[in-house]
Amino acid sequence: MPAIGELAPDFELLNQNGKSVKLSDYRGKKVILFAFPRADTPGCTTQACGFRDSLPRLELDNTVVLGISNDPPGDLLKWKQKEKLPYDLLSDPEHKVLESWGVWVEKTNYGKTYMGTARSHWVMDEAGRVIDARINVKPEDSVRLAVAAATGDAS
Repeated sequence: MPAIGELAPDFELLNQNGKSVKLSDYRGKKVILFAFPRADTPGCTTQACGFRDSLPRLELDNTVVLGISNDPPGDLLKWKQKEKLPYDLLSDPEHKVLESWGVWVEKTNYGKTYMGTARSHWVMDEAGRVIDARINVKPEDSVRLAVAAATGDAS
């Protein structure tokens, strides 16, 4: 997992439209990258819509938002359209990026153990250095903390 102060490792994934997106394409802008367990579930919708609603403020600070999960592009597209999400959602079905960033983890639900994505976010500065990283964060906290890190607002 990239630590605060480190250069975020570049990656390339398909977005909801099947178009290739590289993290390095956004150098020169701040980037909020948030990882979510599954499209169109309550917590993930809270997180994604929180970033959607914060985007006008973030854009004033030269910040873009990207979401990432192991969902296929088609599921991401349906959710993006349903919730009117104005940013790219990236598909990592083989969870290679999620693993390398340390958020493909063992989870337990109702006594069943399985592998899945830990809700997380990272904020990178214009040079691609990590300035905030939160793993296993609640949806509302993810939005609040990431927006504060990107904008310099302590609220």
